[in-house]
Amino acid sequence: MKRVGWLRIGFIGASLAFVEALCRGGVIKPFTMTPPSQMVIDLLPLLASAEMLLHIQETLVNVATALVLAIVVGFVAGAALFVLPRVRRVVDPLLSSYYAIPIFVFYPLFIVLFGLNRTPQIAIGFLLAVVAMIINTLNGFDRVPAVLLKTARVLRLSRVATTRRIFLPYATLYIFTGLKLAVAYSFIGVIAAEFILSGAGIGYEINFAYNNFDNRVMYPLIVLIILISTFINMSLYVWEKRFLERQTGR
Repeated sequence: MKRVGWLRIGFIGASLAFVEALCRGGVIKPFTMTPPSQMVIDLLPLLASAEMLLHIQETLVNVATALVLAIVVGFVAGAALFVLPRVRRVVDPLLSSYYAIPIFVFYPLFIVLFGLNRTPQIAIGFLLAVVAMIINTLNGFDRVPAVLLKTARVLRLSRVATTRRIFLPYATLYIFTGLKLAVAYSFIGVIAAEFILSGAGIGYEINFAYNNFDNRVMYPLIVLIILISTFINMSLYVWEKRFLERQTGR
């Protein structure tokens, strides 16, 4: 695993160095893209700007709200579908084709229903993330060995005890996968919604910079989104790894 990690870091570093060389050598024009090192340098004054921090806070609050709602609703809905097989048979085809539906077409409807505020953006992020959580919760529960469920019945464990001692330990790794996907989808949904119609947020600032050909604002903000989402997913990966080590005793 350490070797894979170092190879991954080496590949990312080599890719960034290659792009840096293309930018510095004039192959990629500054009008098109600034060098990666310049993106990091330009990011620092943006983080020191009180106005920009408000936009960043707006986006992070919206993403966090959409993510928490998606995790809670997705887990509960996944568990409910697992214990209600008839309902699941009806819903399964809808879940399978869910991401073929362009969720953003509902944005005008959300504006009519909720107004010009942050709620439509949260709704888009939630709708993109919740199904990933439902599907992975179901996948986790489906893979619990039948012999363990039979043992729980023999020992007369309650439904709560069975869930706590059998279902959750076996489903946790799949739930972590759902969490990581939900993080990505929440960011995509909220920031893309800010592109469409918003007066605040990172997506709004990126769109404004793009329309004004301001690469020294647009690219650093894109880097910031990548750094934040990567940090969250790496944190989840560490927790997932520690859980797996406790489960396997390695």
